[in-house]
Amino acid sequence: MQTTRKHEESHSSRQVEQLIAGVVTSDGAGVTLTRVLGQPLQRRLDPFLMLDAFGSNDPDDYIAGFPDHPHRGFETVTYMIAGRMRHRDSAGHEGLLETGGVQWMTAGRGVIHSEIPEQSEGRMEGFQLWLNLPRTHKMAQPWYKDFTHADLPRFLTDAGVAVTVIAGQSHGVSGVVHRETTAPLYLDVHLPAGAQFTQSLPADHNAFLYVYRGAVQVGERAIPLQRMAILTNDPDAQGVTMRAIDDARVLLVAGHPLREPIVQHGPFVMNTEQEIRQAVQDFRDGSLA
Repeated sequence: MQTTRKHEESHSSRQVEQLIAGVVTSDGAGVTLTRVLGQPLQRRLDPFLMLDAFGSNDPDDYIAGFPDHPHRGFETVTYMIAGRMRHRDSAGHEGLLETGGVQWMTAGRGVIHSEIPEQSEGRMEGFQLWLNLPRTHKMAQPWYKDFTHADLPRFLTDAGVAVTVIAGQSHGVSGVVHRETTAPLYLDVHLPAGAQFTQSLPADHNAFLYVYRGAVQVGERAIPLQRMAILTNDPDAQGVTMRAIDDARVLLVAGHPLREPIVQHGPFVMNTEQEIRQAVQDFRDGSLA
């Protein structure tokens, strides 16, 4: 944990535009998860395409994992709150994602990978976020990196708020990954009951919160457990201020919108229908990865 940081001066906060309850579904070989951000919100929360939350103490909900499957045209960010999952892909990458760690994968032009639990009991919990790639980078070479819990920068405010900086910058602390075009911010914020935390945000960035422990308040709006709050795009607001109603843990995610066409077909996200047809054909004939 880095040195305690003084809290930034209070400023005009974005407000809650809408609360979203995720949809329980299954993916992979039958993994139970909650899809918090899906296709209906992709344009509103551009450049973010998907957020899945998974968490269970029952191995039947996760044990089969995600066998080999393809991706093209975007990045995946997997944040493991608890558990162990093995990654292998067609670009020759392999890694073990463990409690508190992050796996960042750029699918680019194409990759086939698997994500399989390396546990048969206990809790598995985490999140997978899909981040779109700009048109000019959709056919880039695949890239992959694991970050352990110890690799992730952290700081503690004088109000007792503990912040993990996965991407972007918060209170002078830089995360482990930066992207010039989408400029993603990804924070895991742990707030004691009654504590307040303020994060500056560029006015043109789309942003949301997801509460995975406790409850918080933004302005006059309470955000309960397991709800996503889409934050307003207010040109006069300098960021967002949240206050913990109970001891709370919150993901804060923001990024610069690409404002490009989004065409998704399952694990492929491109800009045109023709590019999607080509991705499907490349996968079928073995040339995607």
